Amino acid sequence: MHQLCLPMGLGENDMDKLDQIIGRRRKVPRDSYLYRMDDVFTNLYAVRVGHFKTCQINAGGEQQITGFQMAGELLGMDAISTDHHHCDAIALEDSEVCEIPFARLEELFGTMPTLLRHFHRMMSQEITREQSAMLLLGNMRAEQRLAAFLVNLASRYVARGYSSTNFQLRMSREDIGSYLGLTIESISRLLSKFKKQGLLGVSNREIELLDITALKAMAAGTEACS
Repeated sequence: MHQLCLPMGLGENDMDKLDQIIGRRRKVPRDSYLYRMDDVFTNLYAVRVGHFKTCQINAGGEQQITGFQMAGELLGMDAISTDHHHCDAIALEDSEVCEIPFARLEELFGTMPTLLRHFHRMMSQEITREQSAMLLLGNMRAEQRLAAFLVNLASRYVARGYSSTNFQLRMSREDIGSYLGLTIESISRLLSKFKKQGLLGVSNREIELLDITALKAMAAGTEACS
């Protein structure tokens, strides 16, 4: 977690101070809520083990997936401006988080500029991720959306020391469809199509990216999709 959630380059004393404010580890069973929309904001949550999804209820009363989070990422930054959470956070599998009381973290920002800079970078990455999601929904064809989603997952797993080509989808096809603005039937059809094209191997939730270069080109819109 120090490598992924917390800043590199801090001195030993600064790291000790940071460790001291990190609260309890909290286990979150599969399908349980870490927090709900409109809950009062007190903590950020560093995902230590497992995967989460964040979601909101859209105007039609349906659940809309807004993101997927994995070990090494922070949850709860959406609530900093209003002191209330703007989405639900639900565990996709048995997971564990570390609670980081935000008020105590803010106190450290005043004495640890390196930590503040790192936190700003993390917020910038979150904004970039949301902008990428908007691009997925706004301008990409269905094939591009799924290709971009798979390429993004692969890059995040690589950053955590896992395989760049083999991973398990922790989220359901229905959840993927909700996130990408596609039906579950479209997700299943596209996975079958990619498999026939030799782009990936699919076995239930096990995914093997067989041609990552072609998938990246498809995501970027530089390869024609049949």
